[in-house]
Amino acid sequence: MAKIHSVEWTPAILPNPRIKAAMEANWWGLKGRTSRTNLFERSVALSGIMGSRADHHTAPYAMTEEFTSVYRMHPLLPEDVSFCSSDTGELMAGKDKVPSPAISERGARELLNDVSMQDVFYSFGISHPGAIQLRNYPNWLRELKRPDGRLVDVAAIDVLRDRERGVPRYNRFRELLHLPRMESFEELTEDAEWADELRDVYGGDIDKIDALVSMLAEKPPDGFGFSSTAFRVLLLMASRRLQSDRFYTDDYRPEIYTPVGIAWVENTTMTDVILRHSPALATRLRSEANAFKRWDDPDNVLTFRD
Repeated sequence: MAKIHSVEWTPAILPNPRIKAAMEANWWGLKGRTSRTNLFERSVALSGIMGSRADHHTAPYAMTEEFTSVYRMHPLLPEDVSFCSSDTGELMAGKDKVPSPAISERGARELLNDVSMQDVFYSFGISHPGAIQLRNYPNWLRELKRPDGRLVDVAAIDVLRDRERGVPRYNRFRELLHLPRMESFEELTEDAEWADELRDVYGGDIDKIDALVSMLAEKPPDGFGFSSTAFRVLLLMASRRLQSDRFYTDDYRPEIYTPVGIAWVENTTMTDVILRHSPALATRLRSEANAFKRWDDPDNVLTFRD
């Protein structure tokens, strides 16, 4: 899953050729997967992080607080999901815009009584994720009713968590990343209405804006699924989370995984996983396609919805 996340999911949500090359270099090195004849050649740049020596880079853990602060992607979740038949491609009766709360928690099992897993995969494969931006946080997560009856506001938790743990506000956060400060609300966002609302909420003080809120207000680079500020932390963590884990470094070797296990990790894609369980989906998901992009798009690209 770490390999799939590195070389498939990340290039899907950040569709930039340089990102794809960088993530593949993280895993396989600049020489590429086909040229790495010895998994344990010890040049991270040439042969990738996998199988190198573990390196915590001064902090003895894999995930940093900064990463937890920027890796908030709840707006990707839709308010509702429509389910289609993988055989016909047509909308299933009674399954148009099913509210997400109805198919989460215990509702997920009830859904699978009516919709096959194959059709669920197909429906997700042709769905648009939500854009990671202001005013796009799922309302059902802002008033999430848990099975025990408790109500949880996940959006409020996202903001309060940063405040309780001392995560710097946005401008200071950017300074610590060696990025320029935002001097006005208009510089932060191109949306005039958002700028006015943020000014009102934060009393006109640009330095008070929470890091998460501002990253949702930023205009992402062309084609990116999230903000440039968040991307910088993600870029560092993409390497760190591998280098800090012995199962990706010191112990990524046949003696631990077995030769079959190493080959399984190196060669399996998300498309392989899906088609292994639902081979009939081969008519909908091309074997060479990235499963995290739109299956019904001839160019296999990912688009976001407001």
